[in-house]
Amino acid sequence: MSILEEKAVLFQQYHVKGNPLVLVNVWDAGSAQAIQSAGAKAIATGSWSVAAAHGEHDGEAMPFNLVLANLARITASVDLPVTMDIEGGYGRLVSEVKQNVLQVIDHGAVGINIEDQLPTGLGLYTVEEQCPRLSAAREAAEQAGIPLFINARTDIFLQHAADQHNHSLLEETLMRSNHYADAGASGLFVPGLQDHQLIQELCERSPLPINIMVTSPEPSPEQLAALGVARVSYGPYPYLQAMEHLKELGRSILLSSSESS
Repeated sequence: MSILEEKAVLFQQYHVKGNPLVLVNVWDAGSAQAIQSAGAKAIATGSWSVAAAHGEHDGEAMPFNLVLANLARITASVDLPVTMDIEGGYGRLVSEVKQNVLQVIDHGAVGINIEDQLPTGLGLYTVEEQCPRLSAAREAAEQAGIPLFINARTDIFLQHAADQHNHSLLEETLMRSNHYADAGASGLFVPGLQDHQLIQELCERSPLPINIMVTSPEPSPEQLAALGVARVSYGPYPYLQAMEHLKELGRSILLSSSESS
């Protein structure tokens, strides 16, 4: 078994219902090394943070060759398994998704996030459109000989205000979870969902382990574990916090410099 295969198997094993893998999303090699030194089990990129760190906007605006170059620097700089957010796969066509996933694996990733939100940010791919794209990602992994963790992201809840989150959206999410599992997905990522009861029911009924993104003090990682979540991530939050700290540091230094002169 190759080192990359070993990392992929290990990464898969970290997804335990009720004992979630906690991922502090990074954006470059430096941030990846910092999170590794903090004691992380694995490294995860966040597309919003990666784009912002390179002066780009989210939504596949950053050229894919730069995304891959950034991934290569990250995987070369850490020893941990690395999973990469590839947004919608950087291509609508099944052939494009397969080729791009092959390149992601070739650059050292053992997991991907791939979403069903359209590149415009408005609306979702239909199940009939998204499932072949997920199957193409699985085919790429099998061709590469790597048990890639395909975290199928659905933006059903993210595209609705919190006060509109209800069982109707949950049923649609569960429908997609079942189809995505059949298409080869390894997990289901549901950003935007924060309601405790809906999270618990999703975890109980989904055939795939659930990933929830923390966006507020509650539910906390401990609460999410109790609800049955298998993976907790932080999206753009670490980048935003780091940049806020950098701004405060800059203000302090510049103010001190101006007062001394």
